[in-house]
Amino acid sequence: MNKKILVTGGLGFIGSHTVVALQEKGFKVVIIDNLSNSSIDVLAGITKITGKEPEFERMDLRNKQEVKNFFQKYPDIEGVIHFAASKAVGESVENPLLYYENNLSTLVYILQELVERPKAHFIFSSSCTVYGQADNLPITENAPVKKAESPYGNTKQIGEEIIADTCKVHAGLKAISLRYFNPIGAHPSADIGELPIGTPQNLVPFITQTAIGKRKELSVFGDDYPTEDGTCIRDYIHVMDLARAHVVALQRLINGSEKSNYEVFNLGTGKGNSVLEVIKTFEESTGQRLPYKIAGRREGDVIAAYADTEKANKELGWKADLTLAEALQSAWKWQTVVEDKDL
Repeated sequence: MNKKILVTGGLGFIGSHTVVALQEKGFKVVIIDNLSNSSIDVLAGITKITGKEPEFERMDLRNKQEVKNFFQKYPDIEGVIHFAASKAVGESVENPLLYYENNLSTLVYILQELVERPKAHFIFSSSCTVYGQADNLPITENAPVKKAESPYGNTKQIGEEIIADTCKVHAGLKAISLRYFNPIGAHPSADIGELPIGTPQNLVPFITQTAIGKRKELSVFGDDYPTEDGTCIRDYIHVMDLARAHVVALQRLINGSEKSNYEVFNLGTGKGNSVLEVIKTFEESTGQRLPYKIAGRREGDVIAAYADTEKANKELGWKADLTLAEALQSAWKWQTVVEDKDL
C-alpha cells in the first residue's frame, strides 16, 4: 500500500485506534496533534501494537501558515483523516468561540491546501449529534439535520456543509463524512484506549473510573424518559469497529468506488442500549459492582438515538462486529492498566 495518510488528532481516542488500523493495512501515517487533550505516551502505545512508529508533528492547526508549511513539507500526502477538534458539549455552550475557531478554521485551512492538488481524499470525523432528537428510529442518513443543541453539534453541521460546498466546485476533492454514534472500548492489548483529561464527559470512562474507585458513584441523568427503563438510549460502537470503518472509507475513495465526490455514512451497531442496560452489562461482563444514583435530567440529552446501518453495510461493505460486552471488557482492562501506570 505505502500511501501516506495524514491523521489529525491522531493521538486522541478514535484517532489513535485508526492510526493502528491504517498501519496494519500497510499505510504510512503522519500524525498532527497539539496534545491539548491527548498524551505523547499514546505514540509509544501505537508503536508497540504495530511495530511501526508513525511520523509525528506537534502543531496547532489554527495556525494557517503552519498548515501551509506542513503540506509543503509533505507533498506526498495522499489522504487526510480529520479528527482534530474540541468535543465537550458542555464546554462548547460555555465557550462557543473556542469551538468555532478550533473546529471550523482548522477544517478550512486543511481544505484550502487540498483543493490546490489535482486530487485529494478527505475523511471527516462527524457525529450523530447532527440529527438531534430524530423523528424516526433507527436513524438513516436521510433523516433531517435538526437545529443543533450546542455549539459543538453546530460545528459538525457547519463542517459538513463546508465540505459539501467545497466538493461541489472542486471535482478533484473526494470526501466522506462519517457520523459516529457512541464510540467506546479500547484496543484489546490495552496499550491504547480512552484517556479523558479531567472529569469524563462520556458514560463509559465514568463507569470504569467509578468501578476502580476513582469516582464515588456514577450519576444516571434521568430515569423518567419514555423508554422501557426510563433511561436514555444510545448506540454504543466499539472503537475498533469504528477505526476499521475509516480505513474502509479511505480505500473507497482511493479505489474510486464512491458514488459521488461527497458522501455521508452512519457508523453504529444499529442497536440501542439504555444507560441501565450498559451498567448491567458492565457488571455482568467484568464482575465489578458499580455504585450509581439517579440524578436529574441533563440539559441537551436526547431520549434515544441509534443508527440505521444499512447504507454503510451495503455500500462500504462494513459492519460492526464487536459486542457491547466486549467493548466494556476492553474499556475495563484499559482502565486497570491506566491505574497501574498512573497515566
